Amino acid sequence: MSDPFIAEIRVMPYNFAPRGWASCDGQLMPIAQNTALFSLIGIYFGGNGTSNFALPDLRGNFAMGTGQGPGLSERVLGEAVGAASVTLLPQEMPSHTHGLQAGGSPAATSPAAALMSTTASGNAYRAGGATTPMAPSSVGPTGASLPHENRQPFLAVPFCIALQGSFPSRG
Repeated sequence: MSDPFIAEIRVMPYNFAPRGWASCDGQLMPIAQNTALFSLIGIYFGGNGTSNFALPDLRGNFAMGTGQGPGLSERVLGEAVGAASVTLLPQEMPSHTHGLQAGGSPAATSPAAALMSTTASGNAYRAGGATTPMAPSSVGPTGASLPHENRQPFLAVPFCIALQGSFPSRG
């Protein structure tokens, strides 16, 4: 591999971190043995800052640029945002209606497939009155309030961070 910058992150096509690299899996690293790397990333990704620091954890996450794009909130280095799954709340659903489905034929006294009891005395149905709109409260909410997948399509590949290499200059 070409000489990387210390703390450079690359996608690797293998299931291991090459020599001089570590997996971006959030592991804690001792500061004493990794002073150059610590001087660059500090505790942006965790750790206590006195004896250890954490590497970025990109398992199940994707990298996103820092800063603020047009119409977006600002994102700072090391900030983790989002969720793998979400449950929509009623106020998050777009306004919509559901039409009431009904047949135009007169009702029968003995519905097919034994939907009504055949032992009921009298008619289970009566003649309808004037057309009246259905009250909105008569149709309740539906759904199981279960979370749904919230991740974009992805290909699982390991990210690794350079532990050794050239120290990057600022500017």
